[in-house]
Amino acid sequence: MLDELQRRLGLRTDSVIFFTSAALTVVFVVAAITLTEQVDRIFATASDWLLTNLGWFYILGVTSFVIFLLWMAVGRYGHVRLGGQDERPEYSTRAWFAMLFAAGIGTILMFWGVAEPISHFAVPPQQGVEPQTVEAARMAMAYSLYHFGLHTWSIFCLPALTFAYFVYVRGLPFRVSSVLQPLLGDRVNGTAGRVVDITAVMGTLFGVAVSIGLGTLQINSGLARLFGLPENSLVQVLLITVITAIATTSVVFGLDKGIRRLSNINITMAIGLMIFVFVTGATLFLAKGIIENVGVYLSQLVSLAFWNDTFADTGWQGSWTVFYWAWTITWSPFVGIFIARISRGRTIREFVLGVLGLPTAFTIVWFSVFGLSAIDLELDGESDLVRTVVVEGDVPGALFTFLENYPLTTLVSALSVLIVVIFFTTSSDSASLVVDMLCAGQRGEGGPTRQRVFWAITEGVVAGTLIAATGRSALDALAEVITVFGLPFFVLAFLMMYSLRRALRTDFPELAGPPPTLRKRAEQDPERAGNGGVDRGPREQGTSRLSRLRDRRTGGSGKR
Repeated sequence: MLDELQRRLGLRTDSVIFFTSAALTVVFVVAAITLTEQVDRIFATASDWLLTNLGWFYILGVTSFVIFLLWMAVGRYGHVRLGGQDERPEYSTRAWFAMLFAAGIGTILMFWGVAEPISHFAVPPQQGVEPQTVEAARMAMAYSLYHFGLHTWSIFCLPALTFAYFVYVRGLPFRVSSVLQPLLGDRVNGTAGRVVDITAVMGTLFGVAVSIGLGTLQINSGLARLFGLPENSLVQVLLITVITAIATTSVVFGLDKGIRRLSNINITMAIGLMIFVFVTGATLFLAKGIIENVGVYLSQLVSLAFWNDTFADTGWQGSWTVFYWAWTITWSPFVGIFIARISRGRTIREFVLGVLGLPTAFTIVWFSVFGLSAIDLELDGESDLVRTVVVEGDVPGALFTFLENYPLTTLVSALSVLIVVIFFTTSSDSASLVVDMLCAGQRGEGGPTRQRVFWAITEGVVAGTLIAATGRSALDALAEVITVFGLPFFVLAFLMMYSLRRALRTDFPELAGPPPTLRKRAEQDPERAGNGGVDRGPREQGTSRLSRLRDRRTGGSGKR
């Protein structure tokens, strides 16, 4: 019946994944509108229990991702290329960085670049630190960089690397279930695989809906300051409609003409905004602060990576770190698949160091410029940011209150609103592309453009309906939902590490052998070396293995 419905609609998907995901989305939206209090109570209880009892698991999990990825980059598998050994990257490093950043946390940096450092500066997370002091400022920057540096990007990098390997080396479709092939075998094409893919679709839709909702609040706050526009549900729904329309247009143009073009424009504008704050603000102070923050971040990284608030048990981590990790990981299938989609031809070492290193370096500079500038204004008594963010709770308006202390306030604030709009547009656009790929099943990378348009509209409808029905409370409820959704995604991430390691050992057994020094001794004896005493070298061995894998899949033709 589902296949017949799909045929009549002219779709090309796995009908079970597509229609089940669409139906569950409708059920959740209707329930959130008609049974808001009951839904909120259920997920609030579950979320509170997870944050209280399994917060340590989330902390340990993300730190484990960082360690695993760095080991993959510097280890013997680092030279393995994601695709044929002769392939080269499809996109330049600049375009690649712009796209992965725009699809990742560009929106979050705009939202929290001022608000988070000010929050921790006013209310230090750890006891014994006096609020609004130099020490509080130093720790505020350390926590902000911890939240948006290596750890956040490891949540995106791990699934991205795993997807890229199983798609480009093993020739599997872009499905979350594909990465579990070493564990599930042929069952990835059955019920178990579909359950995994449906869960990934739902997590992506809800995660994007929360971010679109938060972005809408920030855009509304900026427009209220610029043009006196009221801050209410009607205006916010209209803003979501505009964002969805732009995202839908970008979807129609496709990856190269749509997402890539918007990403390049947006990253240029964001860098321009950052340079403006740097040049017109306390330039010398910021130049020194950027360098110092590198040291602050590195010196505090190990301690923060394992900190669980064991003795004080204030619950702070549940509201900040654990929530960040749970929220971010619901995005991981979407961002991971998107990054994998634009990363064919890169080696594992280049991929990991690029995905972790470039955005982290940019994050350090971004938070140093905006966070330190905001703190400097507070220390000098020139701003009311603490009152705006902490006392009044106006987090969406933090950036615009901050910009009131700089020249050309109206023009720069308008530019900031535009940057936020484009960031959320590219996120919605990228999510639509990925959800369509997830729903494609064994058919490949998706079907007609109208399928991606459908998901772009669906993302907007989810966020818009919730705001129209219950306002901020619906977004809070949805945040609790994705906190609960985060748990199975964490379990899935651990399975990804196991699957990737197992696949590499299977596909490249010559690289899984003894260390190079022991191998060299063995190669001195032809009988022990097994190759006539000739050392092909790790790169040549990898090439040979990839060639054999490719020949098996193509019958020796070299074509898929």
